[in-house]
Amino acid sequence: MPFQKKYLPFVLGVAIATGIFIGGKLNFTDAPDRLFSTNSKKDKLNRLIDYIEYEYVDDINTDSIVDVTVNGILENLDPHSVYIPQREMARVAEEMRGDFVGIGVSFYTYKDTITVIRAIENGPSEKAGIQGGDRIIVANGDTLIGKGVTDDSLVKKLKGVINSKVHLKVYRRGEPQLLDFTVRRSVIPIKSVDAAYMLTNQLGYIKINRFAETTYKEFKTALQKLKGEGATEIALDLRDNPGGFLDIAEKIVDEFLEDNTLILFTKNKRGDVEKSYATKKGDFEEGTIYVLINENSASASEIVAGALQDNDKGIIIGRRSYGKGLVQREMDLGDGSAVRLTVSRYYTPTGRSIQRPYKNGHKDYYDEYLERIESGELLDAENIKVADSLKYTTPSGKIVYGGGGIIPDVFVPIDKGMFNETLNYLMRRGFIGYFVFEELEKDRHLYDGISRQDFIDHFKVSDDLVTSFQNYLNVRTDSDITFVAYYEEIRQYIKATLADQLFGNGAFEEVFNQNDIMIEELINLSQGNISH
Repeated sequence: MPFQKKYLPFVLGVAIATGIFIGGKLNFTDAPDRLFSTNSKKDKLNRLIDYIEYEYVDDINTDSIVDVTVNGILENLDPHSVYIPQREMARVAEEMRGDFVGIGVSFYTYKDTITVIRAIENGPSEKAGIQGGDRIIVANGDTLIGKGVTDDSLVKKLKGVINSKVHLKVYRRGEPQLLDFTVRRSVIPIKSVDAAYMLTNQLGYIKINRFAETTYKEFKTALQKLKGEGATEIALDLRDNPGGFLDIAEKIVDEFLEDNTLILFTKNKRGDVEKSYATKKGDFEEGTIYVLINENSASASEIVAGALQDNDKGIIIGRRSYGKGLVQREMDLGDGSAVRLTVSRYYTPTGRSIQRPYKNGHKDYYDEYLERIESGELLDAENIKVADSLKYTTPSGKIVYGGGGIIPDVFVPIDKGMFNETLNYLMRRGFIGYFVFEELEKDRHLYDGISRQDFIDHFKVSDDLVTSFQNYLNVRTDSDITFVAYYEEIRQYIKATLADQLFGNGAFEEVFNQNDIMIEELINLSQGNISH
């Protein structure tokens, strides 16, 4: 007898009632096979979180438990597969995108007030008339001062939708009342090219701090500028560059390699290989290239150095790089968070992997940096450990090694004067930056008649100013910090920081590089080997 449509509502009703009945009889102690479950690993995690949410004696934020669970899982993988919580996603996305929408100021939260260090050149705040030293007191009627105001909340007040307006009230020293400004928010670049200038008549210098979406465009602009100024050699400074987008690194390498030259190849868990080759787009294939690296140059930085070294192009200068040969892909987890999961390994053109071992756990992996210090590797190339089993040969017959970073062609030891615990502490805590800001606040007009280049070339930080910094530290810190052994280095840091706060746009690097021993080695190589 054929099924009649009139019985369909009855059947559905019975099915729903049966489901409700079964659901009411089940509880969290029932075995998975009570339902149509496969007892998968996913079910196990879901069930545990449900137990905690519904049965645990205290109220618990299960979102935080999920975060801990995800991090716990990733800790059993490689050190570079990481979880990005929802609260961090906007910041991380901005850094990798290379821009944000805001008013365009560099600022300190100084004595509980947003204090402008410098308005970004050609940005909306500079165009509106905001100056270094201005205190932003009110934004769109909201007060921005006070101990309860966090940096995050301040930033949110200044950022917003592109072309939207923000009305500011600003305190400026010497003015009898608050000044009113209306600033139209626009896209503000987060620069990844810190500096681009000529070191000598033929040697141009480009400093890249990371490989973001905008880096290639910034690099290309810098390269064209230097070529226009007569550069026949380019020094690419990748020291302390932690990496970023692989394809951006490939585009930069492409500028220096001839057509169809292998840049790198990647291999995933299935053994699939993808190769990347240089194209016809290179604008500096005939010029000489130098790459500066150190123990903090990682990932995309190592792709650039490895591709050039393996193709016998240019000279790698510095110290052995970090040793990260893994490729991550960012994957959305559906709740605003994401995971950057390692999906493949990359190999330099000779076939070497420069990823250092991580089988002994994350702590051992990161402690390897301390081993480099203790072994004396940062002071003497003879202390770099290599394995003959990881020896490779470039087309010209040069021996290179895999297994843990790029070993430079020309070794330069770490400068114990410029890079020591005392100076690192002072820079990391911002003491030099705050001190310089307060000195400028005393009378910014003292520097009105000094041009950027004149300051870089001729300005001298006085002994009195260095002594003032020592007194500043004595008043503001509990610890007895002294830098008698690093007096000249402190003088250099103060001048570089002054240059940055007065002029920005790479002025810090131009000053700091004047006493950089790796830059000195670079210039010596350039002047002694112009035609190599």
